[in-house]
Amino acid sequence: MIRKNPVKSPAAKRAGSAPAKASETDKPAARRPAVKAAVKSAAPAVKESRAAPAKAKADEPSKEKVKKQKLVRDSFTMPEDEYRVLGEVKKACIKAGFEVKKSELLRVGVALIRQMDLPALKNVLNALPPLKAGRPKRQK
Repeated sequence: MIRKNPVKSPAAKRAGSAPAKASETDKPAARRPAVKAAVKSAAPAVKESRAAPAKAKADEPSKEKVKKQKLVRDSFTMPEDEYRVLGEVKKACIKAGFEVKKSELLRVGVALIRQMDLPALKNVLNALPPLKAGRPKRQK
């Protein structure tokens, strides 16, 4: 196990183990612990003040607490013609009077997959052209 020596100021290194008088360059370093201590002591007070309204809201039986879903960003590869279909469906939705995002269309696809039985899903997967895994090579 490697032990690290505590960091000493240049003045402390020159003086050896005797405490050195703080120079102008050492003053900001000397203030840091006090600032951190002040921030740490203020942080629990902020947390308590935020927690108090939450407890009051939890006591009300008429309102249910709704937990936010965690969002996940992902990247994937898709053939151009299938990606073009997303754009075409998006334009058709706009003509029909409602706006939709590509991510919402993909979520609709996931919802439809969930409703499919496994043999039908297997048939659809077999009809898809195979793709090479990973990012496509950058074209120059």
